[in-house]
Amino acid sequence: MNWSNLVQIIHKLRSPEGCPWDRKQTHDSLKRFLLEESYELFEAIDQEDPEAIKDELGDVLLQVLLHAEIGREKGAFSIDDVISNLAEKIVRRHPHVFGDVTADTPEQVLKNWEAVKKTEQNLSERVSALDGVPSVFPALMRAEKIQKKAAKVGFDWDDTPDVVEKIHEELTELEQAMQSGLQEDVEDELGDLLFATVNLSRFVDVDPEFALQKATAKFVERFHLVESYAKEEGVDMNDLNLDELNLLWDRAKDQLRKKPQV
Repeated sequence: MNWSNLVQIIHKLRSPEGCPWDRKQTHDSLKRFLLEESYELFEAIDQEDPEAIKDELGDVLLQVLLHAEIGREKGAFSIDDVISNLAEKIVRRHPHVFGDVTADTPEQVLKNWEAVKKTEQNLSERVSALDGVPSVFPALMRAEKIQKKAAKVGFDWDDTPDVVEKIHEELTELEQAMQSGLQEDVEDELGDLLFATVNLSRFVDVDPEFALQKATAKFVERFHLVESYAKEEGVDMNDLNLDELNLLWDRAKDQLRKKPQV
């Protein structure tokens, strides 16, 4: 089985003699599946499972091929156009590899990358320094991207303590909004607090999206242990008060701290 065979398989799926489900799909209807497959790939990578990564990469590639086949049917582009465009972009954005530009550090590479992007045609129609960040990005990711773009034109905090002070300020304003009882104000101030926290993540060089994913996974792992402890003791968690639940929670935290780090 080779690349050409795979492309022909996708063509067959979309043909009149192919699969009714695949024939029905459009660029728009496939969006959710590309997103789902990407997140499943993230999970496989987090689990460091080579077989799962291989499988999920294939699922992501399937989505790319389906979109390319739809583009070919419409006479807009083909998978060959996608590959050619990608190859040209990679060469163009890596002049330190394929040209005579020098870049010895990742920071220099990124600086050159941004300089090349500014010369590309698809950027010429942007009117704002904040243009180019998809509105469909997850909220934390979009906030981080917007903040980085603003920082490139000098609109940023000077140092980390200033950001921390801003977080305290936003927390105070959230508390005041909660006391007012106005739900709209609470939502606004909570959003400001989250946005300020994303600012801090940039200054301490932490990806906010993945940090929250990690924190959620940690909560789930601890909660599962709490459930197992309650089951061992023959009690229903619904019958435990908060103090009793917190004791089980602390026990779970202690057990996970002792777990060998891989």
